[in-house]
Amino acid sequence: MQIAIVGLAGSGKTTVFNTLTRGHAQTGGYGGMELHVGTVKVPDERLDRLAEIFKPRKIIHADVTYFDLPAPPASSEGRVGTEELPADQLARLREADALLHVVRAFEDPAVPHPEGSVDAWRDLERLDLEFILADLSVMEKRIERLHGSGHHGTPAERDANDRELALLKRLHEPLLEGRPLRDQAIDPEEEKSIRGFRFLTQKPVLVLLNVGEADLPREAEIVAGMSARYGHQHTLVDALSAKIEMELGELEPDEAAVFMDELGLHESSLDRVIRLSYRLLGLISFLTAGPDEVRAWPVPDGSSSVDAAGVIHTDLAKGFIRAEVVPYEDLLALRSTAEARKHGKLRSEGKTYTVRDGDVIEVLFSK
Repeated sequence: MQIAIVGLAGSGKTTVFNTLTRGHAQTGGYGGMELHVGTVKVPDERLDRLAEIFKPRKIIHADVTYFDLPAPPASSEGRVGTEELPADQLARLREADALLHVVRAFEDPAVPHPEGSVDAWRDLERLDLEFILADLSVMEKRIERLHGSGHHGTPAERDANDRELALLKRLHEPLLEGRPLRDQAIDPEEEKSIRGFRFLTQKPVLVLLNVGEADLPREAEIVAGMSARYGHQHTLVDALSAKIEMELGELEPDEAAVFMDELGLHESSLDRVIRLSYRLLGLISFLTAGPDEVRAWPVPDGSSSVDAAGVIHTDLAKGFIRAEVVPYEDLLALRSTAEARKHGKLRSEGKTYTVRDGDVIEVLFSK
């Protein structure tokens, strides 16, 4: 699970990266060309509660990898800004599973905005436009190639080329009008045919408004306003103050709790952003619990019990017999799998069972 943190110069995206990952990447460089990478644990208090029951040797959280990318230069006639990024950074951007788009929404005379004024909507549209131009460039090159060489090959190859060309032409028009690909209806077979292009505007996006301390009481209102205006599909909107979160991260837990209370914050915005990142990727967690470890395993929502077994180990999927499943809440209440079985809360499920978030699963398999 890899999420690219993107944003224009001065948006505070590297500060967001540092606060999320407890990193120390240099900030204030207005779009320096360094790539920063960090992995964070997905907060899940269920693991701690299960650990109280099973006393495991270790607790393993699901995790998300974030990487902070430099802002692309603005596109100009005949030149696409994202293509000016170093090849390895552009590749990382295209390989990301989702984007976390940090948008500046704070005023700070000590950190003047490069454009001379703070306008979150303008900045959001500006980077969106860069990604649209990048996708148009890739798409138009492919369309041109299919027009030229797509008529060669076997009948099956020509038929596949014709279908791909028709799909790209259908997607090209709305993209040209400024609508991202994530708003377009693309069925699974079509998705398979264009997956290799790694289109930027097809990726799910978490828009993160970086607000000032004075705006924290209005955070929900600000998020609601932007959500209503930015009505794209596969998109979430949230807000935090990266500066405040950075200060919280430098305090002892007791001091941080007092500071959060003074600010009216009920939870760390960072924990919320990490959970939203997980949700953005369409993931849920099933759990395993025992004396060796208590662990959260990420799977796409809608996965079967065999899919879940394969996430643990491919041998479990190959030799799958059944899955013994108990909902987390029932296991927490009954305090053991034996009691869950006794009270009829532990179920045996076959290959077609759809895993639910919080299922505690033991896979039985033949070797």
